[in-house]
Amino acid sequence: MGLYTVVLGLGKTGLSCVRYLIRQGKSVVAMDSREQPPELAALRQEFPRVPVYLGAFAEAILAKADEILVSPGISLQEPAIQQQLLAGKPIIGDIELFARAAKAPIVAITGSNGKSTVTTLLGEMVKQAGLQVHVAGNIGLPVLDTLQQPTPDWYVLELSSFQLETTTSLRTAAATILNITEDHMDRYANFAEYKAAKQRIYRDCNRIVYNRQDAHTQPEPKVTAHCISFGIDESTVENQYGLLYEQEQLWLAKGREKLLAVSQLKLMGKHNWTNALAALGLGEAMGLPLAAMLVTLKQFHGLAHRCEWVGEMQDVQWYNDSKATNVGAAIAAIEGLGQIISGKLIVLAGGVGKEADFSPLRKPLADYARAIVLFGVDAPEIAKIIPSTVLQVKANDMSEAITIAQQQAKAGDAVLLAPACASFDMFNNFEHRGEIFKTLVRSKLV
Repeated sequence: MGLYTVVLGLGKTGLSCVRYLIRQGKSVVAMDSREQPPELAALRQEFPRVPVYLGAFAEAILAKADEILVSPGISLQEPAIQQQLLAGKPIIGDIELFARAAKAPIVAITGSNGKSTVTTLLGEMVKQAGLQVHVAGNIGLPVLDTLQQPTPDWYVLELSSFQLETTTSLRTAAATILNITEDHMDRYANFAEYKAAKQRIYRDCNRIVYNRQDAHTQPEPKVTAHCISFGIDESTVENQYGLLYEQEQLWLAKGREKLLAVSQLKLMGKHNWTNALAALGLGEAMGLPLAAMLVTLKQFHGLAHRCEWVGEMQDVQWYNDSKATNVGAAIAAIEGLGQIISGKLIVLAGGVGKEADFSPLRKPLADYARAIVLFGVDAPEIAKIIPSTVLQVKANDMSEAITIAQQQAKAGDAVLLAPACASFDMFNNFEHRGEIFKTLVRSKLV
């Protein structure tokens, strides 16, 4: 067969990789451990001559490959992949291929939580400035598909730790790690390994934007790039973004310069103020006009399933944060909403915990929650850390959870879906979980 590239994983990313490699004149072999991967039919229709191997990874085929391209959903700890790594075989991902070919400057965004919001917000800021942008990566269009489109002024990429760990050629005009909290412990040996994967985003970066309230996001001392910081503390340093209390209201600020009153934002909660400040720091690093960034901040409503307001019922607000698939995201949502409502929170949580430590939830629940309604396979694990001051109730499904929440909520309270878990024990994905929640809640609003 000669030299060829093996594409491991036939989801959207894998299919986009096959398309790209075929366009480059490469010989390609596709492989997936699943018998019916989601893009198998599309692959066979578009590229009927591409050999496909399903089930256990064919180690003899991997051993003869020139390069192995791994989709983000496949762990590098797979024995067949480890064997090829030990043999010195190049193991890369779609972002590596993209980085080798991109002709426009790149901004890269990672973090345990808030990636999609900041990536989308920054993309809107670029558009408001009258520039062309492709927003891709771990969000929207597979990144290699953007190379088929006209070259923009900017690429704004959301990158996961899985994508970063197979990338070596990425050079960025600006990059950020928004935050790092424990996640994907089913894929990493420990937290340090997960953090190291995130920190790869700062390699070959011209300007770094980091969260000064999260030491894990700060670049290593050996990194010499220009740095801008953000945080929701008050900052008087000129190149730092933060909050400022003046004229009896709270402002997004740069040093002592007031930029925008938080009351003018449509994004709810302190975690979203942090996202706004991060976007401002990245926009500055890109040279975007401040006026365009502030207009965008005033207009941006946020993304579906991220602290998304669903409705009001008997003076109780209902919010969908199904995207809170880990403990850190759930804490951000609980604290972000808990600090701005007059009453208490009724939190809906549960699902697949990915071997996470749920104990950091204890304090925010004690501070802001009246009750927690638990569902899903790892509900018993969360139940172990609930403070005694918070009522806990078990529900069999989402419909029952909503009914219980409605019974427990009082005027001025908010009901918040913040699962702190993945969704695939009961739902297709976090979007499906959020849509079910919204549909059920809205049926009660009528």
